[in-house]
Amino acid sequence: MEFESFGSKYIVRLDKGEEIVETLKKFCKEHQIYLGFIRGIGAVNKATIGLFKTQTKQYQTKVLSGDYEITSLLGNISTLDDEVYLHLHINLSDEEYKVYGGHLSSGIISATGEIIIEAMDGKLSREFNEECGINLYKF
Repeated sequence: MEFESFGSKYIVRLDKGEEIVETLKKFCKEHQIYLGFIRGIGAVNKATIGLFKTQTKQYQTKVLSGDYEITSLLGNISTLDDEVYLHLHINLSDEEYKVYGGHLSSGIISATGEIIIEAMDGKLSREFNEECGINLYKF
């Protein structure tokens, strides 16, 4: 991974073999980014995506292996129990141009990842909501 910063914005390049979620989480911790936005494009050869099932309050996951273009990576940065918390969604396109999307649990870069992180001043935490079954913003 390499990066350049421009004020409160960071341009990050993820390299082949790097795992997206953990690498970005570590980056945010190291740069003390506790609130902000993430967006990006690139390519992966393995990803685990999920769909939150509201009735069971569990993620239904799917592992995708092969060549996939990241057509859109979007998410936000907040905290949970005073630790950096990333909430990321991704759209992936395969060789037949079919698109898969959902909550990103894990993704391995196959060529590169071009990520923009926009940091915001402040800190916004989350807490688990029993009714929904997920971690919601705590205002």
